Amino acid sequence: MNLEALIPEYVRGFQAYVPSKPDHLLMREYGAPVLHRLNNNENPLGPPPAAARVIAAFPPERAAVYPSGDCHDLRQALGVRLGLVADRILVGNGSCEVISSVIKAFCQPGDNIITADKTFAVYEWVAEFSGIEARLTPLHDYAFDPQAMLDRIDRHTKILFVCNPNNPTGSSWSRQVLVDFLEQVGDDRIVVVDEAYREYVEDPDYPDTVGLMERFPNLVVFRTFSKMYGLAGLRVGYLAGTEAVVEVVRRTSVAYSVNVQAQQAALAALEDDCEHIAATRALVRQGKAMVGDACRDLGLETVGGEGNYLMIRTPINDMLMYRRLMRRGMMVRTMTGFRFPGWIRVTLREREVMERFVEALAEEVDMIRNKQGVAA
Repeated sequence: MNLEALIPEYVRGFQAYVPSKPDHLLMREYGAPVLHRLNNNENPLGPPPAAARVIAAFPPERAAVYPSGDCHDLRQALGVRLGLVADRILVGNGSCEVISSVIKAFCQPGDNIITADKTFAVYEWVAEFSGIEARLTPLHDYAFDPQAMLDRIDRHTKILFVCNPNNPTGSSWSRQVLVDFLEQVGDDRIVVVDEAYREYVEDPDYPDTVGLMERFPNLVVFRTFSKMYGLAGLRVGYLAGTEAVVEVVRRTSVAYSVNVQAQQAALAALEDDCEHIAATRALVRQGKAMVGDACRDLGLETVGGEGNYLMIRTPINDMLMYRRLMRRGMMVRTMTGFRFPGWIRVTLREREVMERFVEALAEEVDMIRNKQGVAA
């Protein structure tokens, strides 16, 4: 079998994503008695109480029954929440599936998408392993640069992806910046605004993207239940757009991809999210202040705006710092893969975990600097 001959050129040169090992194997490998996950921006509070009750009470016999193929009840509830008819919403198996559906719906080989070079990498990955060019523009002051994106548009550009707030830098566009950008893009291509971390944003100038869709029918908005709503393990993401745009994307989406329990939990999460969101935001504010103060005392640069994470520049290679912190039970995200070599990203969690992280970081930084001083 000549397997190589079967593989498209754009797949042949693409490197598969390698996920981390299960926690119990990592603990054994690094000799860590505990492992605090500070790498995936998960919500330590878990899902809202109503969603937690649905998950706990899920009847086993429901596992034998197919879910709603188009997430009917969940779309209806989201429509009420967003003030949209349900046909303007499409739910997928996490935001990654939704990203893939949009690219498949509008792009073919020879087309291109535009996004930033230091952002959520799945836009780039899905485009490239689909044979679509991904044009990457540099960040400006750690934020998406609207002019740089506009400058890369040509007649083959189909989609522009804006992560707002940006993962991993936490920067966000104001309403006016987004409106100006949409006006200059025009209506000949799709603009996707990924709002995975929207619920963490407290800036009053953050744009109401759903409200802008009537003025800009080429605008598509992504949101998720993975972050604020603590349902990352159940994989529920969704998009909203005009009925015409969503109908096209629906043609390329996979029916029945969101399981029964995930749909029910997401539906319940919308019922009592106010206190949950407030509690999570308070936790994040406290963690951000604590880690930020500690890093200033250590002389370490940080970057972080909105979102439940903070980037920290390390005094050594980020992978080496990862290993040192792993031995102390602190699992952070190395940032070389995000094109930020020498940085780590830390999920902001409950006070006790942040205290342990700050202590571990300070001890490691002191040891590193002492060793560097001896070497000098």
